[in-house]
Amino acid sequence: MIRSVKGTFDILPDAKNPWEAQPAWEKVYCAAQEVLERAGVGEITPPVFEHAEVFTKSVGESADIVVQKEMYTLTDAGGRTLALRPEFTGSVLRAYIEHGMHTRPTPVKLWSRGPVFRAERQPQRGRFRQFHQVNCEILGLDNPLVDAEAITLLYQVLKACGLKEIVVKLGSVGDPGDLSRYNSYLREQLGPIQDKLSETSQTRLRLNPMRVLDSKDEGDQKLIAGLKRPLELISDEAKHHLEGVQRFLRDWEVPFEVDPAIVRGLDYYRRTAFEVHHRGIGAQSALCGGGRYDGLVERLGGPVTPGIGWAFGVERVMDAMLEDGVSFSGSAQPDLFLVPMDDDAVAEVARIATVLRATFAVQHAYSKRNPGKGLRDAERSGAHFAALRGDRERDRGVYTLKNLASGEQLEVPETDLALVLTAQLEALGRAQTDLVSG
Repeated sequence: MIRSVKGTFDILPDAKNPWEAQPAWEKVYCAAQEVLERAGVGEITPPVFEHAEVFTKSVGESADIVVQKEMYTLTDAGGRTLALRPEFTGSVLRAYIEHGMHTRPTPVKLWSRGPVFRAERQPQRGRFRQFHQVNCEILGLDNPLVDAEAITLLYQVLKACGLKEIVVKLGSVGDPGDLSRYNSYLREQLGPIQDKLSETSQTRLRLNPMRVLDSKDEGDQKLIAGLKRPLELISDEAKHHLEGVQRFLRDWEVPFEVDPAIVRGLDYYRRTAFEVHHRGIGAQSALCGGGRYDGLVERLGGPVTPGIGWAFGVERVMDAMLEDGVSFSGSAQPDLFLVPMDDDAVAEVARIATVLRATFAVQHAYSKRNPGKGLRDAERSGAHFAALRGDRERDRGVYTLKNLASGEQLEVPETDLALVLTAQLEALGRAQTDLVSG
């Protein structure tokens, strides 16, 4: 049997594991869409593959994506090197440049959703070869107000997903000169003992020293424990910028903590850096992050354009939602399941189903059923109500409508089925509301 590629998974109409059930994904995506589009953030859907240079230029030659060969690349018939997108920012900024979006009123706000790809050598839970992100970019302005808005939108999206125990961790990596000085500081401090670092950190020390601070290796963490953090060495201008971001977040009552140790893994980041942490998912509590990346648009061949952005992994966020007891039940539950109990009723229920679907979610059996089998089918569908049609109902011009939760049933004239079903569903909704409030 041919199976899905290791490190990927199917998303089914329904499944016990929320990762594999469409309603869970719709819950996250709908929360993002509602929050972001209310704030004037337009959705952009770039292709899933680009010229590879889009990503090598955007993430930098020192990024793990490049160094550890994590990109899926291919050469097409024309000899061009293409890559499946490993992240959204490069694709979105390429589109921003290509379509002349810099001429639009600033800031230009864009968000995306969908799969991204990393060639993980040993895929496992939390490290897939195909995973999914929600991404947001705000382009054109470099003031603290824009940074605070970006952070607040991320926080609001996660709250709209139902997360409770979340907090923003805020920091700064300073300006390019600050980054250069800090990297020199790390090389000076760690160079003499680099042979004691893990192999990954030795590579990072050579290519992008600040990434050493991201190491999960216990030995590395002991070696860097006493070192200064980026926030301690940033310029007065960068400190002033960070203070402005904090003022807005306090005014808007967004909970945050200043974290001197925050770094960003890609070398295009400037000044504001942030993460959102969830207290319920263990030591590695960072859900997502982002930061300011002034200079990146120019690196891709566009005009001088400041920008800030963030992204979160949908699978990671759904893990946190499970920890917080968020329900993933979706809207796929039918309102009505029609049961034909003789051959003539098969066409009758199919016809009325097409009419009722203008207003309701309706399913039906495709061949005659005895009442017991038909009602079991209706219950398995998850429908609220079943309507049975047979010879007796036809003679009387009715359907037998049954509430599958309470067992109550009544005869409904076929011409009144839509009206009665509306009233029954409204009553069911009120009963459920009363149960919750009680």
